[in-house]
Amino acid sequence: MAGSSLLALIDDIATVLDDVAVLTKLATKKTAGVLGDDLALNAQQVAGVRAERELPVVWAVAKGSLKNKAILVPAALAISAFIPWAVTPLLMVGGAFLCFEGFEKIAHRFMHGGQEEAAHRAELAEALTNPAVDLVAFEKDKIRGAVRTDFVLSAEIIAITLGTVASAPFATQVAVLTGIALIMTVGVYGIVAGIVKLDDAGLYLSRKSGESPGVRMQRAIGEWVLRAAPYLMKGLSIAGTAAMFLVGGGILTHGIPAAHHLIEAIAHRAGSVPGVGAALEFVTPALLDAIAGIVAGALVLLGVTAGAKILRSLRGKDAAAQGH
Repeated sequence: MAGSSLLALIDDIATVLDDVAVLTKLATKKTAGVLGDDLALNAQQVAGVRAERELPVVWAVAKGSLKNKAILVPAALAISAFIPWAVTPLLMVGGAFLCFEGFEKIAHRFMHGGQEEAAHRAELAEALTNPAVDLVAFEKDKIRGAVRTDFVLSAEIIAITLGTVASAPFATQVAVLTGIALIMTVGVYGIVAGIVKLDDAGLYLSRKSGESPGVRMQRAIGEWVLRAAPYLMKGLSIAGTAAMFLVGGGILTHGIPAAHHLIEAIAHRAGSVPGVGAALEFVTPALLDAIAGIVAGALVLLGVTAGAKILRSLRGKDAAAQGH
């Protein structure tokens, strides 16, 4: 009897672990859109810190990220346990926010061009070369900014994950949410640490002395790394933005049954095209999700911009009335 109970317990544990593994894999795929943007944003936040302080700063931000998730994971579990009906609306809000964030980045780039980026670089250079600047305070400010950014992105990751495991048993929810929180923190900040030290590694290799074939190859690799590092950052940012539309748009279309069924019907019809049907049926849902994400992002940005203008106008009227 005891033996059979033990076997039953082991079987239950194995089933739960299998569910956790499957759901964690699914949640990781769904949160990949946030991951690319998270990498680029956090690497940019750390940029401008002295080389010897880069890894300590990344570690400080990673600890802040763990604290963020220590708040967000229990909050998500409480929502799932006590107000499960709120999971879908929260997920839709998270999807809309992802689309808004992606579209805002594109709009900001077109409206401001490289002017703000150049001004930001000049500010960093001034902070690093001006002896009057308190570098300790500057570094702490960078860390606080990165942790604030991480809180928003972590909230998106946890919301998407919660939507994935909403119908799973509570123990599975705890395991998946905790697993995703740890995987994303270790993964993101491990890669960020590698990115911010990439130029140092390239510089080290490029300064190798000697004329042997191996040394010359190392110098060539170092020079290539130095040239490629800025493009890597831009590539991460572009990939992150595109993934935000894919993931955000997918969340919104799956949350609206009519839109989801329409996309399925279009994809099925595309699959009947001779020769390329299978490829079209695979690509079409992602393409339509991305288009939906772009449209949703544009609409949310218009709404936010209009709301901000109305609020400023009302404040101006209140100030004028008080002046009289």
